[in-house]
Amino acid sequence: MSSTHVNRRSVISEAVAPWSEVAQLLRGGEAGTLIPVIIPRHRRRLWWMLPLWLGLFALLSSVMLTVRESGADGVSDTAYGALAGFSYTVGVLLLVLGLLWWWRSSIVEIEQGTHGVLTRYGAVTRTLDAGRHYLWHPWSRVDFVVDTATEIPYSAPVMACPTRENVPLRSIEFFLKFRITDAVLFVRTIGAGNFDLVLSSAVQDAIRQRARQVQTERAYDLRGSDVADMQELLNHLLSRYGVRITGSNIPDVQLPAQYQQHLATRERVAKERTAYDQEWGLTRKRRIDSLGMDIERAKKVRDARIVEVRAALNRAREEVAQLLEEQETNAQRVRFEIETRGRSGLIAAENEARAQRALAKAYRDNRAVLQYELARRRLDVGAELAAKAPRPVVVRTDGGGGDGSALSTLLAAQLLPRMTALPSGGSLPDGEDAARADAPEEGTW
Repeated sequence: MSSTHVNRRSVISEAVAPWSEVAQLLRGGEAGTLIPVIIPRHRRRLWWMLPLWLGLFALLSSVMLTVRESGADGVSDTAYGALAGFSYTVGVLLLVLGLLWWWRSSIVEIEQGTHGVLTRYGAVTRTLDAGRHYLWHPWSRVDFVVDTATEIPYSAPVMACPTRENVPLRSIEFFLKFRITDAVLFVRTIGAGNFDLVLSSAVQDAIRQRARQVQTERAYDLRGSDVADMQELLNHLLSRYGVRITGSNIPDVQLPAQYQQHLATRERVAKERTAYDQEWGLTRKRRIDSLGMDIERAKKVRDARIVEVRAALNRAREEVAQLLEEQETNAQRVRFEIETRGRSGLIAAENEARAQRALAKAYRDNRAVLQYELARRRLDVGAELAAKAPRPVVVRTDGGGGDGSALSTLLAAQLLPRMTALPSGGSLPDGEDAARADAPEEGTW
């Protein structure tokens, strides 16, 4: 594909064509031109009214001739009758021809995937869907046929687009697809020719804004990049015209010739660098392999030395274990001697303690015997002292009157000297004991 074909911009326009060419122009268009709107060349004129008026005139003429025939005679009657029949025939044929012409001219067939904009006296009334429609009103017509189902491809290359470093790119091709969603809004607001200018300006503005955000050396990254934000911006701008963008991308970016030479030089240098890197990689691999072999030999020497060290360590451990066993044997022997001496001392102490306990028990038993003897002797001495102790005599001296009190006082006076004269171990005579036994219990002796 040549650069001329790549950089060719799509052109959106409208065309005037007869109904037979509407489908061909909408689907194929002209060379390099996109035609989403067709203005039909109408074959509908008011000539169909001429046979109607002539037919009415012929019928009226036949009626007049019939009336004239009724007032004529002879040959005139025959002539007027023939003219009236001819006028009737011509009038009926003209009426039928006019009606057929009116019916045929009122038929409108809208192509599938398109909408027709119906006007009456020049004002838009409604849209017609795909199919056959009958426009009986003489001044109703389809002024526009708009393709609302096809996604129309549009290519808009942007020339001399500067980057962030202000380097003008040779071209950035922007490709999009759009579809007309509102036929009436599209044809009344902007039209196909003006829409081409508006869409081209909006695309160039969006592409230039995007190019200003990238560096020149990364300009090729624009190819196939995400342009969802640009599509959203274009939809926002074109929604007022009844158009919606359905898809967009950046298929190609062309840099300036001088910059392409710089890129070629950079690519050559990059290839040479890659070759040098590969050569250095091989050299480094050989050095790494040799170092690896040295490392393996060093590892083997290290392993041998480790084995020797481990053997010496095992011998040292065996010697230490033997010394520990000897020390443990000596310690066990010393422990046994100490335990033997301790047990002997413990047994001697226990025997001595048993002897002391036995001696203490003997002392305790002797003390109990002595205490018993002492207590018994105390009881004997107390009994002897109690037997020899004088007996107290208590004379009641309370002031209670009566014969009994006087008699008691007399008896006490007689007996008191005798009692004091009695020896300490003596006893009262029988009569005194009896008198004492017979004494009243109020007093205490």
